[in-house]
Parts: sequence; structure tokens; C-alpha cells
Amino acid sequence: MADNTLVSSQDGGNNSTQEQNQVQNGQGQPQQQQQQQQGFGSILKTLLIRMFFIYMISSLFRRSSPPANNSTDGKTSVPAQTSTNLFPKGTMMDLYIYVSEQEEFTDFKNPDALFWRQAHIEYGDWENGPDNDGSYTKYGKIITPEAVQNNGSIYLHVYVVKEGKSPNPEDKGAYSKRYTIHKTKRLNKYKKRKYSDTVNLLTGETDVHPDLVRKENMSAFEILSHWHPNLTINILDDHSPWTKGHIPAPLDEYVEFLPGTNKYYPVVYFNDYWNLNSEYQPINETTKTLNLTLIFSPISLLKWQMYAAQGMRSKWYGMMGADFMEEADEDQDSLKTAFLETNPYLLALTVIVSIVHSVFEFLAFKNDIQFWKNRKSLEGLSVRSVFFNVFQSLIVLLYVMDNETNMMVRISIFIGLGIELWKIQKVVNIKIDRERPLFGIFPRITYEDKSTYTESHTKEYDMMAFKYLSWALFPLLGGYAVYSLMYLEHKGWYSWVLGMLYGFLLTFGFIMMTPQLFINYKLKSVAHLPWRMMTYKALNTFIDDIFAFVIKMPTLYRIGCFRDDIVFFIFLYQRYIYRVDPTRVNEFGTSQEMFDQNGSAITETDKDGHQADALPEPQSNGDVIKEDNKDKSDSEVSEEETVAPPKSAEEKKKD
Repeated sequence: MADNTLVSSQDGGNNSTQEQNQVQNGQGQPQQQQQQQQGFGSILKTLLIRMFFIYMISSLFRRSSPPANNSTDGKTSVPAQTSTNLFPKGTMMDLYIYVSEQEEFTDFKNPDALFWRQAHIEYGDWENGPDNDGSYTKYGKIITPEAVQNNGSIYLHVYVVKEGKSPNPEDKGAYSKRYTIHKTKRLNKYKKRKYSDTVNLLTGETDVHPDLVRKENMSAFEILSHWHPNLTINILDDHSPWTKGHIPAPLDEYVEFLPGTNKYYPVVYFNDYWNLNSEYQPINETTKTLNLTLIFSPISLLKWQMYAAQGMRSKWYGMMGADFMEEADEDQDSLKTAFLETNPYLLALTVIVSIVHSVFEFLAFKNDIQFWKNRKSLEGLSVRSVFFNVFQSLIVLLYVMDNETNMMVRISIFIGLGIELWKIQKVVNIKIDRERPLFGIFPRITYEDKSTYTESHTKEYDMMAFKYLSWALFPLLGGYAVYSLMYLEHKGWYSWVLGMLYGFLLTFGFIMMTPQLFINYKLKSVAHLPWRMMTYKALNTFIDDIFAFVIKMPTLYRIGCFRDDIVFFIFLYQRYIYRVDPTRVNEFGTSQEMFDQNGSAITETDKDGHQADALPEPQSNGDVIKEDNKDKSDSEVSEEETVAPPKSAEEKKKD
């Protein structure tokens, strides 16, 4: 059956001015990305290559001679022979490219199916072509077949043959199967088009285009065919002695051996790595023509290995499900955009800072758990802030579950919620009352504040801080709720509640750190704070400030980064002015005030009225201790020096 696909195309060097303007207007940005790829983009990719890919590549260069195989009769067989490239360097080739709806192409006689024929290409030559870089470019338009407009598929068939040969098996004498390289790729890509189901809850209207509004009894998404106008076809310039069965993955998927010989075909690789998912356009009944730009160019072994490794990553994500792969593609789009639009030096610095950020995040996580695990006293710590953090983490988790969010983000938030729940049993005494069960079935769970929290002034100051905080918090919450209801769109009232609380916490959540500042102010001390954990988190906040200038993000998030910096600087100021806490009792039951008054630390008396032995001088435990007599006048020092030392026990008996 003849293929009705009509192709109108011209060589890159022979296009008319009008045709060039049409192509440039339709796909100028993709072409610019292809040019950037040949520049600093190829260098930047090496900075972010995963360690797994590095190991895979290094193992390729360390490959040794294949081991000898043992035959069934116990004799050692001859080792497998290495194979060489079927096309020696300098071989002259012809390129044939067909566009067809046929997955198995047979319509060679149809002239409309031939999209590009490029003759006299030298294999391994990096200096020929219009731009003297070994590459050839083809611009053209394809008349969209009716089947493709209705979610059908369209394929690209590439044939590389020796010069003068034909890819058509029916051309007797001109066709050579031995010297014909054939590769096929589906040009269209099937993606989900998601429909919006959010409306203004008061008016019932939406600003989304009517075609993207989800109708009643309609799926939340639709699988549609999409098109990208650019594709690069690379031919590998390499003559390594490959051995069949000993090529590491994923390279073994691309190397094809000629049966019965020790030869292998040159690798033809379809390179669409720089085709961003955001650039794909849907194909429907209004799409009458499709623009297509093809680039045929050589590629080095190292660069091809990197592209192949990235292709294997996409296959792994595909095995985890379509949704996970789609999320991974969106993340990759952000990374590729950073490659293309960011200064290379700034991008290299960002990579280094990202590694440091991950290290600090782990250390903050470790020290936070360690602090609460070893904490015995709650003096100076805001217990209500711990409960509020649980509420905040729960709202964030419910919000990301209600919306389409990356799976890794969901997992990290779930782990964070688990840690906050674990802290509850460290700040209150939880009791299970089985004698008075709820509804006669479930045990009643009660809790009470720990003595170290209630006996000190911490609870009083904590309640006072939240009282003052509520004066500002509740009006802000009410105002944001009205704003969210009037001007934002939601899927329903449940989504409105979650979205309103999440947006409020994101905007005003920083004020929940102020109760701790208030407690520090009233106690005139900061020695009770987990300074290691806070320092690591502050460093991460400063790193986020750097990312705020490098990566595109909402303005409110950028403001939030600087807002957290201000709060931490206030903590630092409090640490500066509250450096000395002479009344604080340390783990030995002593304080600096005791030393200043008695010269030695005296603890509580025992039951018999005898005083316990003086404890050794306590360590500073992170506080800066004043030197003795530092702030005393000369008269005060002289008076203390004239005081007689206390009498010993024997002297008391003599008296």
C-alpha cells in the first residue's frame, strides 16, 4: 500500500530566503539550542555525570581480553575474536532518510516518502559540510497524514550505504545488504495532556482555556501525540576492537555485528537529549503541516557514551511507571535549561555548592536527632513550637498528596513528619489509659508536661509568646483565607483548606520561630539551643540564597530565603549579648554564680545535715565563662582577699 505522506524539503544550503524565514520563525529556539549544545553545554554535562556512569565508562576502557571458554569435552576453546569496524575511516557513504507511517518501511518507490538524500559523505571526516564541522542540516515540512492527526504514529527511516549503493532491496546490482545500515525511530511522542478541574469556589469560573477544562465524567488526562521539530542523527566515529558478548551496558544495545564475520556496523544514534519536553506541541486535526529539522553529524566515543548512559536512565524511570518517568523528565528539563541558560562558571559553582548543601542537610538532620535524643531538660525550649511543627509538616504532606508532586518530595516530607512526631514523646509524658477506653474500645491517650518544663519559667514564657503571637497570626490567617477564596482557584473546599493553610505557612511560617526568640529574651540565655543543627540549617539557607539567583523560582520563595536569614541573624545577636549565663545550673548541679560567691561549688546537703563534697569546677559546656574578678573593682577584690579561709574539721573540734 502506497504511503500518502507528502514531504516538501530543501537542502540547508539551497533554501530560499522566504523558506528560511518561515523555518526560523517556527523553530529558531530549537536550532539555537542545538548550536549551544556544541559549545559549553557539552563541557558542562561532564560536571554532573553520575558516579555510576563514570564507573561504567571507566570499566569500558579497562576491558581486558575475554577469558577462555571451556567446551563440553573439557578442552579449552579458542577465545572469542575481536571485531573491527565494517567501514574503515575515509569510507564514502550516501545517506537516505524516509518519513512514513510504515514501521517496517517498504515504500522506496514513493518519491514523496524520501525526505533527504545526502551523497558523498566521508566517514570520520570532521571538516566537511556547509559549516566545515562535518555536519549536514536539512530543513523541511511534512504534510500531516490524517491518521497522524488522529493519534497515529509516523516514523523516520535512516539508511546509510556505501557510495553508489541503493537502500532498496529491489534494485538488483545496486543493493548490498552487507553495506547497508538501517535504523528506525518514531518521530512523534505520546504524552499526557492534563485537564484542569480547579474553579473559583465563589463564582464557579476558571481562567483556564475551555479546551483544557475537565468535563463531567471525563478522565483527568488524555494521551495525545506530540511533535518536536528537531532531531540530531549521529554516526559514531570509532574503530575500537569490540568483542561480541563483552560490551558493557548500555553500549551493547547499539553495536550490531555482521553475522558470520568479525565485523560490526558503525553506530547510528538518534540524539534527542536536548529536546525539552516543554517544546513538544500536540498534533491534532488543526495540524496540517509539521516542521522538521535534521542534523547529521559525527560524534566521539566519550560523548556518545554519556548520551547512551542518559538514555539508560530514562529506561529505568520508564520501568517505574509512566508517572514517575514524566516527573523525571520535568526535572531533567529544569537541569537542561540551567545548562543552556546559565554561565558555565556559575553553573560549576552551583554544582559544588549543591554537594555542600547535601552534606550540610545530612549533618543538620543528624544533629537534630542527636540533640533531642540526648536532651534531658526542656528549660529554655519552646514545647509548643514542637507541636506546631507537627501540624505544619502534616499540612504540607496532605497538600503534596492532594497535588501532583514529585515522589521524592513526598518521601522526604513523610520522613520529616515522622521525626517531628518522634519529638513529641521527648517533650511531654505520654500515658496510655486502658481503664477508660474511648468508645469502650480504644485506649485513652493522655499527656502531661515534663517537670523540667513546668517548674522553670519556660512554660510561662512559652504561653506568653504564643499569646502575643496569636494577636498577629489569626488576623493574617483570616485575611489570607479571604484572599485565597476570592482570587484563587481550587478543586474543592478540601483543597481550598489545604491550599490556604499551605500558602499561609509558606508566607508567614517564619513567625513561628519568634516564640523561641522571646523565650531567649526573657531567660537572657541561648545555651539551651541546638546550635550545631541551627548552624547547618543556616548555612543551607545561605546556599538557598545562591540558588535563588541561579534557578528560576517564585518571588515569594526568594523572599522566604532572606526572611529566614534575618531570623537567624537575630539568634546570632542574642548569642552575642547573652554570652554569659552565671545562674544556669549545668549537669554537675553547679553554676558560675556559686563559684563567684564561695570559691568552690557546694551542692545540696544530705539527710544527716552534712554537706557533700565540693564538686570540681564545671566545664563551660558551650558558654563563655567570665574570668574571676574581671568586672570587680579593686576594693571588692581586696575585701575578698582579706576574708579568712574556712576552718577545717579538726580546728572546729578544738574550738
